[in-house]
Amino acid sequence: MRYIGNIYRPPSEAYSLIVQMTVGCSHNRCAFCDMYADKHFYVRPVEDVLADFAWCRRQYRSIGRVFLADGDALMAKTEDLLRVLDYIRRELPECQRVTCYASPKSVRRKTDAELKALREANLQMVYMGLESGSDDVLRRMRKGCSAGQIVEAAQRVRGEGMAVSVTAISGLGGREQWQEHAEATGRALSAIRAEYIGLLTLMVEPGTPVAQWVGDGSLTLLSAQEVLAETYELLRHTDSEGSVFRMNHASNYLNLRGTLNRDRGVMLEKLRAGMDGSVRLKHEGFRAL
Repeated sequence: MRYIGNIYRPPSEAYSLIVQMTVGCSHNRCAFCDMYADKHFYVRPVEDVLADFAWCRRQYRSIGRVFLADGDALMAKTEDLLRVLDYIRRELPECQRVTCYASPKSVRRKTDAELKALREANLQMVYMGLESGSDDVLRRMRKGCSAGQIVEAAQRVRGEGMAVSVTAISGLGGREQWQEHAEATGRALSAIRAEYIGLLTLMVEPGTPVAQWVGDGSLTLLSAQEVLAETYELLRHTDSEGSVFRMNHASNYLNLRGTLNRDRGVMLEKLRAGMDGSVRLKHEGFRAL
């Protein structure tokens, strides 16, 4: 098994076999992110990927889940992805789920027929970063696409039978744009209607543009209570029946979990308790640990 650079995965892939289909992130310019700063993006030769899977087959008796890394595995050619998925089906018959990260850019490169073929080959879910529903916030954060493009990509994926897990980031608009960020993100999540919604909280990574903006005062971070107030508004503006909602990332001040829209009232009540001090919030020093 060959891992190139640091490896990242969604929290829900903690017990998955991780194999790099690509190295790095196809965009790698987001102002808040340093995950792939040490890598130049490229798609790995499919023979190398298959060799890694063959090694894993020899090492592990049972492999129940597979996550295809890095930041945008869907950028690989469809024929190569299908070869990998076929290998998993034949040689890892116990594998119940295969997932990967995706982006509007990589989804646009696939036809509907290609997306359908990938789903039929057992690519069951993709993870997509919405970050914000506000185009102004996305432009400032150098996301490289609009909220509408992210929504459209997610809808296309879901339309071909794959599940979508989408993430947004609390506090991304700072105090300057918190309300626009909350309301627009709620509307975008409502349009996507993803199977899973994950809400993170902004962390300031050294060396990123966000760190520079915080340092020069052009971006004002929200306090913990302000993050909860923003999240309250985001949830109020989200109508996504059946979506599993999780706010349990290491970056979050408060953990929330429920299913929309059924549990929205309970989650709003917990947010109010956090805002008024009835529930203890995570100390700043323990975020991301």
